[in-house]
Amino acid sequence: MHSSAVAMPVKRMIQLNKLFRGQFLRCIFSSRLSRSQSNLTADRYNVKRGPYGSVSQDDIGVFRNMLEPHRVVTDATELEAYNEDWLRTVAGQSKVMLKPRNTDEVSTIMQHCYKKNLAVCPQGGNTGLVGGSVPVFDEVIISTQLMNKIFSVDTLSGVMICQSGCILENLNKSLSEHNLIMPLDLGAKGSCTIGGNLSTNAAGIRFLRYGSLRGSVLGIKAVLADGTVLDTMTSVRKDNTGYDLKQLLIGSEGTLGVITEISLLTPIKPACVNLAFFGADSFEDLTSMMKLARRSLGEIVSAIEFLDHDCMQEVQTQLGYSNPISRYPFYMLVETSGSNAQHDEEKLTVFVEKCLESALAKDGTVATDLGKIEAIWSLRETIAEALKKRGYTYKYDISLPTNEMYKLVEIMRDRMEGLCTVYGYGHLGDGNLHLNLVTDEYDQEIMSKIEPFVYEYTSEMKGSVSAEHGLGFKKKDFIGMSKHSSAVSVMQQLKNLFDPKGILNPYKTIPSS
Repeated sequence: MHSSAVAMPVKRMIQLNKLFRGQFLRCIFSSRLSRSQSNLTADRYNVKRGPYGSVSQDDIGVFRNMLEPHRVVTDATELEAYNEDWLRTVAGQSKVMLKPRNTDEVSTIMQHCYKKNLAVCPQGGNTGLVGGSVPVFDEVIISTQLMNKIFSVDTLSGVMICQSGCILENLNKSLSEHNLIMPLDLGAKGSCTIGGNLSTNAAGIRFLRYGSLRGSVLGIKAVLADGTVLDTMTSVRKDNTGYDLKQLLIGSEGTLGVITEISLLTPIKPACVNLAFFGADSFEDLTSMMKLARRSLGEIVSAIEFLDHDCMQEVQTQLGYSNPISRYPFYMLVETSGSNAQHDEEKLTVFVEKCLESALAKDGTVATDLGKIEAIWSLRETIAEALKKRGYTYKYDISLPTNEMYKLVEIMRDRMEGLCTVYGYGHLGDGNLHLNLVTDEYDQEIMSKIEPFVYEYTSEMKGSVSAEHGLGFKKKDFIGMSKHSSAVSVMQQLKNLFDPKGILNPYKTIPSS
């Protein structure tokens, strides 16, 4: 077993990790290609514009009276970054972005948009991967980036109250001062916002330990289509009065309301965190090690992740990272977090020894200090960045029975042989596969061989077509492969009730009724 965590100096790896996290939102624009007309979502997907009004100069004047002029952005160059998603796979044509500072300003904006029938696109960090956070046509972008205040942190109960535009990593840093942490951790933590996380019901690497984000949310304040403020804010953990309306907003991707404030239950920060990193010959060996981890590590296991050899190769080639162990077909990360360092390290050591002695793991290394832990996590968390540098990425975030997860990667490699490169990684502990296919540029023929096949296979395996990224624009028409038609019908009725004019993030999440 290797005693060192990385071949590259740890300090350099941490610097690179922070760099890529900070740039997760958008790449350096001086090196970007100009967006051609064919890249516009409306053209690429042949979308028909809804019956909405168009923003006039009078509307711009009204917005400038509502907000300070510099918070009404109309410059085309500045708007480009907000009209396009992080992957550069979908692009809208918005002519204006608004930057409110609080709930009241969002309410005033929505009142005007409702009156003038102007469609809107709520946007947080714009790190979404399914086209849910950017316009399709000329929707008014309502950015929450200035809504970044933390109102309070109750150190006794762990309840934090904040605005929806707070960046996830910033929240974690602030909570750390109170010996608390966020129940959510994502590769995009340096750019994504808590409001966007709630809108997509994001999961991430801490799902295994803390469960769905839904269970941590105590209350939400949101602005509805007509400007009405829906206030479900509370700081108590038990409240069985009436319908739990906040749950409708969580995962609705801005189609039912604009989330502006959140009351969130945060866990106590673990006193010690350790990480084991393994190399294995087969995916079956990974699942066997996962079973062993759950038996041997019990309550202290906090994350179980995997990546294949091709993912590791791209992280090394594109980002300059080093593999801390020898080359293997598969790699697995097992993180533990607890309150007793000696106890946790002893349990992890026994687990690692069992994995190596049984030959389930062919090699491995353990990291116990923060620098080495962050460096190893970088190998997993920056895969999306590496693949983006490699070329155009067709991304699929799906849930499958754990034993069956990697079969789809192998099937797609056979199906797409000679057409593209196929990569597989994800959250082994909860059956969430990130299937990625990369080509030099977008190709409609390749897309037609991928979709709807991937979703049909997922449906046949009783999985979910969206495990944690939401449906957004790209997946809305495939919701029926994971949800019964009666459930979709009820969702459409709720959409019509909350948003009778359909102005909230149109063309997203739910197929039109």
